[in-house]
Amino acid sequence: MNDNAGDKPENGQNGQGDEGSEGSEEEVIFPEDEATEAGEEPTELEKAHAERDRMREQLLRIAADFDNFRKRSRKEIEEVRRRATEDTLREVLPIVDNLERAANAMGDATEVAAVADGVHMVLRGFEDVASRLGLKRVPGAGNQFDPTCHDAMQQEETDEYPPGTIVSEIVPGYYLGERLLRPAMVVVAKPPTQTDDQGDEPPKGA
Repeated sequence: MNDNAGDKPENGQNGQGDEGSEGSEEEVIFPEDEATEAGEEPTELEKAHAERDRMREQLLRIAADFDNFRKRSRKEIEEVRRRATEDTLREVLPIVDNLERAANAMGDATEVAAVADGVHMVLRGFEDVASRLGLKRVPGAGNQFDPTCHDAMQQEETDEYPPGTIVSEIVPGYYLGERLLRPAMVVVAKPPTQTDDQGDEPPKGA
């Protein structure tokens, strides 16, 4: 009997014997090693690059959203402005119509009073429209001068009004809501110049 038969496991552990191992110099990579290499943690530089790309993409998205928002806002503002202008013109056009009628009637009018009544009617219409639009007039003649809403165009010497009082109004001013739309151009009272009539008389006893 062959006594070496039981030695087979010792010589055949690699399935090829010593000859197979000597004939190959390549490193054997096991599946466990491949999984380890595939699951390696990224380096700090790779993490930084990934974070940079993520932030760049986020910034580009934010910039695009902001640009779209800016365009929408500009379009909405223009639309609101257009509608406000249209609404205002619709209120003003009837006043213009009445002025045209008054101008046409002046040619055939035989009485000045009738023309004056027509003009006053147009002005009352304007006051109604101004009230609906929130337009109100700056206080004028008889009120104290206020530099925040009045422009003093000239001064007038008078005893009829206290100094600083508005004597007359050259151009009316208006508020739109609480905001000054246009200051009133006014004439302001000042004390009369005092003349010394006794200044030319010679002193007594001279």
